[in-house]
Amino acid sequence: MLSRSRPSILAPFAFALAVAPACDSNEASTAASFEDQEVIADFADEVVVPTYELLAARAVLLKTAVAALVAAPDAAKLTAARDAWVAARAPWEQSEGFLFGPVDSFGIDPALDSWPLNETDLNAVLSGQDALTPAYVSSLDNSQKGFHTLEYLLFGVDGTRTPAELGARELAYLDAIASDFVTLTDRLAKSWTTGDAQLTVKYRDLFATAGQAGNQAYPSLSAAAQEIVNGMIGICDEVAKGKIADPLDNRDPLLEESQFSHNSLIDFQNNIRSVQNAYTGRVPDAGTSGRGLSDWVASKNPTLDAKVKAHITAAIDAVGAIPAPFATAILDNAKRPTIVAAQEAITALQTVLEQELLPLVQ
Repeated sequence: MLSRSRPSILAPFAFALAVAPACDSNEASTAASFEDQEVIADFADEVVVPTYELLAARAVLLKTAVAALVAAPDAAKLTAARDAWVAARAPWEQSEGFLFGPVDSFGIDPALDSWPLNETDLNAVLSGQDALTPAYVSSLDNSQKGFHTLEYLLFGVDGTRTPAELGARELAYLDAIASDFVTLTDRLAKSWTTGDAQLTVKYRDLFATAGQAGNQAYPSLSAAAQEIVNGMIGICDEVAKGKIADPLDNRDPLLEESQFSHNSLIDFQNNIRSVQNAYTGRVPDAGTSGRGLSDWVASKNPTLDAKVKAHITAAIDAVGAIPAPFATAILDNAKRPTIVAAQEAITALQTVLEQELLPLVQ
């Protein structure tokens, strides 16, 4: 994600942390057009939880690959660690369509994925004398840890880092960040499945019981459905108007996220897949499937359901048509129309979600 401020959406509720409703509480209490409890429960059980659990599992594999690299640096182990980084990146980017709840209010999103990277402060850490323990790394600014610091250390500025360029300090930093990464992703998954010291109820239960007596966080099923749709809208806006627009409009490759690994175009597609997963109620990468918003919409307005699906597919395909690497494409006037077409496809999807899907669930 881009390091944009997001309002805190958790507040104390019944000795737990609860999310603020997606609309005014009075409006939510009277909204009755969306009344499908199964869609809400399956969104938690078949989309959010499996995505976070896949992320946590791949974080462990990344930690293992980094540990092997640290123990005996060579080209094969560096490649394996890079591949593990890319593998962990996929479920994270596919979670950005539902950046609400603990991921936001516990500060896990910025701790994992702040951008831009602060290379000056990062290099100060590398040149310093502090022991690079997981606890020390956890205390650092968000721009000095997480995905992009790992990426910088593994790939180098131009993606051509060699094992010989990884000194003892770089390796220790990698190892500590990877450990912190495991801690953060494990906490994120468990915040939905078991709760923790700050969240004494499973967030899954809080969300899945929307509309039930005493649920002040989601006083209606409509409030929960709006939370899902607003998440879908938000990531479309961020990809089209931030992740793509910022480097393109400024013709500045340094504004590209995931620039060291050249993974940006895959990130963008996975961001739209997060919309697809949220809408359909399934996560192909995790092998899970449930009743999604798509099923409910199809029962109410099959034309709109087909339209949303078509726009999602068109947006993913349009991003896929951008010539790689993205950093080169944004500087090539001949390729600019393809990039703009992708932005337009994502914006068209966002418009359908805002103007047609959101009113339907309100």
